[in-house]
Amino acid sequence: MLLQIPDLLDANQLGSVRQYLDQADFVHGKATAGKAAGNVKHNLELDRAAPMRDKLVEAVMSTLLAHRVFQAAAYPARVSTPIFARYTEGMGYGDHVDDPVMGEADGRYRSDVSLTLFLNDPDDYEGGELTIDTAFGEQQVKLPAGHVVLYPSSSRHRVEPVISGERLVMVTWLQSQVRESERRALLFDLWRAREQLLAESPEDETTKRVDVSYVNLMRMWVEI
Repeated sequence: MLLQIPDLLDANQLGSVRQYLDQADFVHGKATAGKAAGNVKHNLELDRAAPMRDKLVEAVMSTLLAHRVFQAAAYPARVSTPIFARYTEGMGYGDHVDDPVMGEADGRYRSDVSLTLFLNDPDDYEGGELTIDTAFGEQQVKLPAGHVVLYPSSSRHRVEPVISGERLVMVTWLQSQVRESERRALLFDLWRAREQLLAESPEDETTKRVDVSYVNLMRMWVEI
């Protein structure tokens, strides 16, 4: 499932993030790439030793983790520390698949869902599209600042070379309580239908049946 979530961050939050990143030190991104991806990765990433980085991470991730649509689509069990990445002219990230297992030795997790949060607007740069290989062909994603896209970590994807300007994003990965992408997609569709029914006709028998089906599918498929 490829899902866009608009306006995760508002204008004030984006302004604070951009102000911090404009003054922070960035290093080459190859250090955080897997063996295969390192050969095709050409970007800059916020230095992990940057002052106040932890507060930036906490502010953005707390907003993400509290978002109801994100919760219903991803069912997060473990979420990685995000990477803030900058792509300037000529930089890109060639075809790759995210590593199946990530994290340090004492906190390993399976990557089920990949996420990109766009931190500047499409007009700020030419090129730089996130291209994702899906069952329906390649999908190109280039969203307004503050918007998020989620997609299965098993998908082959790339970042097209930036022709001019600067692309600024946050990326992260998570292990889901629901391992299979198809099941997450089914549950998310059912959740949206359930939300609408609960809002419009909470006492209707159809609403109650959909609610029971959603809850019991979760019971069947969630891994704790």
